[in-house]
Amino acid sequence: MFTKKKATTGIQQAKLATLIAHDVHLRGDLEFSDGLRMDGHITGNVSGRPGEQTLLVVSDQGAITGNVSAYDVVINGTITGDVTAEHFVELQSNAHVNGNIYYQQLRMDVGASVEGKLTKREAAPVRPDAIADFATD
Repeated sequence: MFTKKKATTGIQQAKLATLIAHDVHLRGDLEFSDGLRMDGHITGNVSGRPGEQTLLVVSDQGAITGNVSAYDVVINGTITGDVTAEHFVELQSNAHVNGNIYYQQLRMDVGASVEGKLTKREAAPVRPDAIADFATD
């Protein structure tokens, strides 16, 4: 009765390969792979490489003015722009988002604030040709 494990949801373990330090200010769009921890400030769009399970972590010191897209997004800082996550968004207690958030799964801690719409996205459908390719391998 008590031995059944609950299905885990949330962020898969990812490698944070890049750190933007708290005293760094960037202007321009940024595309990353693997994982990015943002302690600094970016004015521009930030996006994970399409087709990869990327992770963006915005710390309590971090700020982004621009749209954000990644597979998983953890926010504890400030984002002024829309946030699009293919999988999971976590809004920690110091998160401030001034924009819309599009997600499949969402976790929001007490103290987080969003000035925009929260929109649940449906999981991407599996392509029939991908199933056929898998069956023939």
